[in-house]
Amino acid sequence: MSEEDEQKALFRYRDREMADRIVQRIADLDTPGRYMHVCGTHQDTLVRFGLEERFAGVGVEIRQGPGCPVCVTSPGEIEEVFALARAGRTIAVFGDFMRIPGPTGTLLDLKTRGEVDLLIVYSVEDAVSHARENINKEVVYVGLGFETTAPTTAVAVNNAQEEGVDNFTVLSMHRLLPPALGAVLSLGEVKLDGLIEPGHVSTIIGTRPYEPISEQWNIPQVVTGFEPLDLLMGVYMLTRQRAEGRVAVENQYSRVVREEGNVPAQDIMDMVFEPRSEKWRGFGMIPDSAMALREEYGAHDARRSEEDLLENVWNQDFREPPGCRCGEVLRGVMEPSECPLFGNACKPTTPVGPCMVSREGGCTIALKYGKRTPREGS
Repeated sequence: MSEEDEQKALFRYRDREMADRIVQRIADLDTPGRYMHVCGTHQDTLVRFGLEERFAGVGVEIRQGPGCPVCVTSPGEIEEVFALARAGRTIAVFGDFMRIPGPTGTLLDLKTRGEVDLLIVYSVEDAVSHARENINKEVVYVGLGFETTAPTTAVAVNNAQEEGVDNFTVLSMHRLLPPALGAVLSLGEVKLDGLIEPGHVSTIIGTRPYEPISEQWNIPQVVTGFEPLDLLMGVYMLTRQRAEGRVAVENQYSRVVREEGNVPAQDIMDMVFEPRSEKWRGFGMIPDSAMALREEYGAHDARRSEEDLLENVWNQDFREPPGCRCGEVLRGVMEPSECPLFGNACKPTTPVGPCMVSREGGCTIALKYGKRTPREGS
């Protein structure tokens, strides 16, 4: 597709006249509701394009859930990275991870003082290449993300094993989305009438993993893309289900997502990873919600190869930064602007919690687009 065609496609999904028509369709259904999305990109689109106000005008409220991979990472996992860095391992991370405040500072603080060896990467392959070229370094890649990014990590691990790149390991912080959805609904802190599912995760896993959630919790779901018209249509489809008394998993993002998902990507994930229980920021332990390397790939699992070093971290209880309400933002019970630290002590230049670090974090998005007032009725 040419650049001109890409621009035409982009504006097609941002057409104001079509947006007005969809909003009117939602209004005509006369079925107010509260929905939740679990995607930082969805939150960005909602706030950036003023969709929250459009939805509020037709009785629809959308809460943000645990959709930011950096944000849901627990304080203990962050401290694992610090422990490995202080022990002289080369830590390969994405740039925003450097600024996440942990119990003992940030990686950027340590790097500034010359205490650690950090490698900023744009993909896991950058980390593998660095390990190949520096055989005397132990390179630890911090694997972040949901099912969207896990397949590339799995491919890299499998290739490293086949090629004998023995100085490359992964500290897996990869997450599985469906268990988190179950955790949100189990808590019952926020009454939800529907779920907006992320298109990128669904591209990998398909729509079938959401079906047990609808069956157990009697809640409609719609897989949705990321442009304004995608979100508008997703909300319309949820509202239509409710108006018609239906509960189903529907796919608004059919131009990308298939029911079966990306089967080769699923296969490589299943070959390299297995589910494990892990703490999520704001939630505590969620069973089978994270991805650990299988025993066959244990030589490339930082938690296995560095067990003696990390055991001290595992035996400690690390708490949230004082005053940080990121966990409540991730559970959808609080708006960023309701946190006393928001925009004051906690800013992008001096973040207190990860929700103000990641570009997918709700606090970052709210401050970026000037959303400083709490929602009505909070």
